[in-house]
Amino acid sequence: MIYLSGHGSKGHRYGLGRMLAPTRGNIPEPGQVWAADNGCFATPERYSDTWYLSWLERLASWRETCLFATAPDVLGDAAATLALSTPMLPRLAALGYRPALVAQDGLEDLPVPWDTFTCLFIGGSTAWKLSAIAADLCAEARQRGKWVHMGRCNSRRRLRIARRMLCDSVDGTYVAFAPDRRGPEMARWLAGVQAQQLLW
Repeated sequence: MIYLSGHGSKGHRYGLGRMLAPTRGNIPEPGQVWAADNGCFATPERYSDTWYLSWLERLASWRETCLFATAPDVLGDAAATLALSTPMLPRLAALGYRPALVAQDGLEDLPVPWDTFTCLFIGGSTAWKLSAIAADLCAEARQRGKWVHMGRCNSRRRLRIARRMLCDSVDGTYVAFAPDRRGPEMARWLAGVQAQQLLW
């Protein structure tokens, strides 16, 4: 499982990836895996499709190491998320990125456009994202050959839950606030989670 740090670049030295967003104005380190976040969670008032796509175009040189790019979403509202993301998923693919649908509360009750994205990103409220419903969506995504990612993973417990839910990657801000200490700590947590997986 890959950890993508939401802020700061020092995690690269510990084998961690980056979660970049247009609000942060940063770029990946050479050879570093990364993913593109639309910024809707932190600053929804600033988001526009044009702004986001222009930013992704500027990062085209690093596209090969990008795991996915998220379509726009609305926290806790799957119906509103689908309305925003459905027209954007093919536009992300047209730029050469792997589109990600951000799963939000209520997606289980709606038609999921599985053929339009390559990554299922588990977002939503904390209760929903850790629920059996979200786990079932992860399992279906894996069966369909999709990459599975979980956002807001800032503890070893959350990492363990994400791995049990078959996530390929996670992101969080845990490393950002003390990278020299928390970077190695996160690397150890990930190694432990991977070792425990062999026993499941």
